[in-house]
Amino acid sequence: IAYTIQGDSIYPTNLRGLDDAPPVLYFKGKLKARDVNAVAIVGSRKMTSYGREVTQKLSSELASLGITIVSGLAFGVDYAAHKSALDAGGRCIAVLAGGVDKITPRSNEWLGLSIIKSGGAVISEYPPGVIPQRHFFPFRNRIISGLSKAVIVVEGMVKSGTIHTANHAATQGRQVFAVPGQITSPMSGAPHYLIKN
Repeated sequence: IAYTIQGDSIYPTNLRGLDDAPPVLYFKGKLKARDVNAVAIVGSRKMTSYGREVTQKLSSELASLGITIVSGLAFGVDYAAHKSALDAGGRCIAVLAGGVDKITPRSNEWLGLSIIKSGGAVISEYPPGVIPQRHFFPFRNRIISGLSKAVIVVEGMVKSGTIHTANHAATQGRQVFAVPGQITSPMSGAPHYLIKN
């Protein structure tokens, strides 16, 4: 496990100068200068088949163009974004809401290890040994958006972590993209709310 502090040469470029940037980042894997070209893909843990299809398409195409894919290693859209990027031979950064010594959720640990093995990174502002808490996730989301030039919201409900990430992105001056979905699907609530606003 390595760490970097603000002012280090390897501290992510996109986080520099942000008011809410973490003073320390712990990581496993590699942080690279090319991560300045990063896009976050976020959305619901309970994605629909449409959400999966869109996530796989966007993630694999962006990754094959050399863009680093950033997400949170959670179930649903995060999982599909990371896996599709890796399948396309691309690079990923996964941001955790707990220490990087225990990759969570445990069922996605293999995916986190694949990201590290492929030259990407698993990162957190929380030191090793810290167990994820529910209230850590909104803080984690600001790092996901802060690491990225743009955030793509695939699916999510209006009251969700997905909206938190989009709000952080807007505050940080990042571009926010929202994927339109079925008008009858509650999972399209967040993207449609963002499009409307």
